[in-house]
Amino acid sequence: MKTATDDSPPAIRDADPKTLPGPRDRLLDAAEALIYAGGIHATGVDAIVRASQATRKSFYAYFESKDALVAAALERRHLRWMDWFEQSTRRKGNSPGGQLLGMFDVLREWFASPGFHGCAFLNASGEIASPADPIRIVAREHKAALLRFIEACFAAFAEEHGIDARQATALARQWLVLVDGAIGVALVSGAADAADDAQAAARQLLDHAASMPRPRASKAKRVST
Repeated sequence: MKTATDDSPPAIRDADPKTLPGPRDRLLDAAEALIYAGGIHATGVDAIVRASQATRKSFYAYFESKDALVAAALERRHLRWMDWFEQSTRRKGNSPGGQLLGMFDVLREWFASPGFHGCAFLNASGEIASPADPIRIVAREHKAALLRFIEACFAAFAEEHGIDARQATALARQWLVLVDGAIGVALVSGAADAADDAQAAARQLLDHAASMPRPRASKAKRVST
């Protein structure tokens, strides 16, 4: 069964033609799988067309360029990945702190999967120089969405522990660095336990935040009459 993080090439060749998705979806499936496994520049249009069992005519009927196809494939991956990550995170804990730490358990499972090749959006950003390129824009939007989810988790954690909003926002940004750092180390080292190391650092961050003294509300100054 294909999951949100299953990046094996689509099994189009052996599929029943009656059950195949349309050419646009096949092109998106093939593009996503091939660029995630081999990179954007190393994957040509011909390879995508062959893997999708579509035609060049179909390709240009749906996409004006290879970059447009890649951007669309990444946008679709973004929606699927975020849905998977958010739901998986929520299942890992019954409290905000448990869910925040549970993110790294989710990452560890992903790192250990055979189709793991790092973060598709960081990988894409490393290949595309222009910040204005649609591919880079999708990558930035993905990281912004991930940060928003982490911020929402920290908002609940802050309410539970009396942490002010500014500190919660700063913690969320630090958390994103730990998440992306773990992904990068896991990709380069091939070690899924990079998630465990990041989780240990994250736990210290949470413990420190929860133990910090909270400023007392100032009393109104009494005015004599």
